[in-house]
Amino acid sequence: MLASGWSANQFSALLGAYRGHFGLTESSVTGLFAVYVVGLIPGLLIAGPLADRGGRRGVALTALALNVLSTLFLMAGGAWGHTWPLLPGRFLTGVGAGALLAAGSAWVKELSGSPRRPGLFVSAGFATGGLAAALIARWAPWPMVTAYVPHVVLGVAAGWFALAAPETHRPAPAHGVAAAHEHTGHRFRRTVLPLAPWVFAAPTIGFVTLPSSLHTGLVLTGLATAVVPGTGLLTARHARSTPTAGLLFVAAGTATAAVAAARGNEPLALLAAIVLGAGYGLALTHGLTRTAALAPPHRLARWTARFWAVAYLGMFTPYVLTLLGRLTTTPVLLAAVALLALAHAGFAAFQAGRPTRARTP
Repeated sequence: MLASGWSANQFSALLGAYRGHFGLTESSVTGLFAVYVVGLIPGLLIAGPLADRGGRRGVALTALALNVLSTLFLMAGGAWGHTWPLLPGRFLTGVGAGALLAAGSAWVKELSGSPRRPGLFVSAGFATGGLAAALIARWAPWPMVTAYVPHVVLGVAAGWFALAAPETHRPAPAHGVAAAHEHTGHRFRRTVLPLAPWVFAAPTIGFVTLPSSLHTGLVLTGLATAVVPGTGLLTARHARSTPTAGLLFVAAGTATAAVAAARGNEPLALLAAIVLGAGYGLALTHGLTRTAALAPPHRLARWTARFWAVAYLGMFTPYVLTLLGRLTTTPVLLAAVALLALAHAGFAAFQAGRPTRARTP
């Protein structure tokens, strides 16, 4: 899970470097960022049912191998000075990370008994991967190659240690027992999935859209990729999460980001990143905890995969904002996103106040 989060954010920290080294346009760079999600969603939706049917262990270890292979593609692009390996590299990063999130989340939850723990390790990977890549790229030789070396080492080590972990999969119960959980599926779709896109819309605004609008340097961009998930990690570990709280933090962070972008104020941008990180941590913790509580045990990987898939749709936010930037300014767009998050928070509070009527299976 740590390797999965690391692989996602190591590229994010190098977005400015790719613009400088390869002369890529803003839309090309954010497009490469979005390709990760294009690979991740089918990886999630395929691996979830596979892990529920045949076991978590085999799917997770295979996904980890694919995750490491994807980083080798990115290293090849930097070594050869060509951009074409970046596309399959980013796509395979998404596929491998998605399969890891689906099978690995269920595996870690069943091994540890904690629905929060998968999100904590993914957040730790987000926080450290981006910062490490940025620092290496800033001061090490062959930056577009050496920045990826830590993930290869981490992935190989993670696979070695994971070989000792047992399988936790149990056979599915009879159809009649599964039908008893049908009413929880309605609650999952009504309350958990609508919150999911905000999980990654918040951090990507903090470490992609905001640094880009301020034209910050490589180190500051790397710092943002560490601050946002790092704050999310601390929040997820110590705070009790509700959907309303997460959305209010996202709204406040995005509003602060709008002001920072309008003024070109880097300290204010860092504050916005911290608040957005808190919103990310609260939303992720609530989503994973409620998914684990509502999902039947024999469908845990499948439902977890659905949550992650909808959550990662939020990673398209920087690309959408870049496209809409042709119509208006970034501060105006961020203000609109803040209002949308605030409206969703009000709706979530209204839903939480309504009595829940259980269905009779």
